[in-house]
Amino acid sequence: MILGVDTSNYTTSAALLDTSGKLIAQKRERLEVKQGERGLRQSEAVFQHVKKLPDVIAEIAEDRKGELTKIVVSTSPTSQPNSYMPVFRVGEGQAKSLASILGLPLVETTHQEGHLMAGVWSTGLETEEFLAIHLSGGTSELLKVSKKQELGFEVEVLGTSQDLHAGQFIDRVGVELGLPFPAGPCLEELATEGELGEIIIPSAVDGYQMSFSGPTSAAMRAIEAGEKKADIALAVQQAIANTVEKVVRKAVVEEKLTEILIVGGVAANQYIRARLRKRLEHPRIGAKLYFADPEWSSDNAVGTAALALE
Repeated sequence: MILGVDTSNYTTSAALLDTSGKLIAQKRERLEVKQGERGLRQSEAVFQHVKKLPDVIAEIAEDRKGELTKIVVSTSPTSQPNSYMPVFRVGEGQAKSLASILGLPLVETTHQEGHLMAGVWSTGLETEEFLAIHLSGGTSELLKVSKKQELGFEVEVLGTSQDLHAGQFIDRVGVELGLPFPAGPCLEELATEGELGEIIIPSAVDGYQMSFSGPTSAAMRAIEAGEKKADIALAVQQAIANTVEKVVRKAVVEEKLTEILIVGGVAANQYIRARLRKRLEHPRIGAKLYFADPEWSSDNAVGTAALALE
């Protein structure tokens, strides 16, 4: 059995896979955010992880500790230099302690590679090199990804957000609309009642670089003007889809890669998925999109554990 551990900004998670890649058990606990708040300070998130992680691991692995052969843990947000967040120290510390006590090898990886692997694991993507879009509350990046001969991925960042991320765009607008944090699922449900085109939120793209601060400001102005909440929610989704479409169109031509993996919590949005499939899988573009299963799009340790599969 392979134990994966991930302590991200808002989720404490652990997963158990057998060495064939079959999911045996997984557990995720959302960190608590007070109604009306738009997030947590790192110190509060660390405190909640410290309380939650021992029980999360024990629930899925206590009766199988004799079967464990490897532990994998995310120790940083990405593989980029100076990528660091205190929350990942919680998982790293407990994983190192378990590995030492049980005499098991420990594999250190990144949160982003876990997301990428969750996508590869759940879609069956076999291509050695592909483009990826990672959309979440902490990341909005266009990536060129290649599988390593050993474990994990080589990741080249082609483009990123210059300010807010796609998930922050959703959460800030959602909280202002009175939705709970994180706002993604509720905003998606609200948007089903909206009329497309009633509100236009322009996308902001420069080459491969994305921006969500301008779209956020436009959405806030619509809220202040008393526009219909459902129309605003739909316009937010449309703006994100348009942003992704623009950078991917350019990358397909310039990088000559047509297989696109889209991961991260925002990628679970069904409207954004359908819109991107319609626009980018058109014969004139020729892209083939792979979306992580919605269950594995948000933060999880399943992809983290899967990185250690031989």
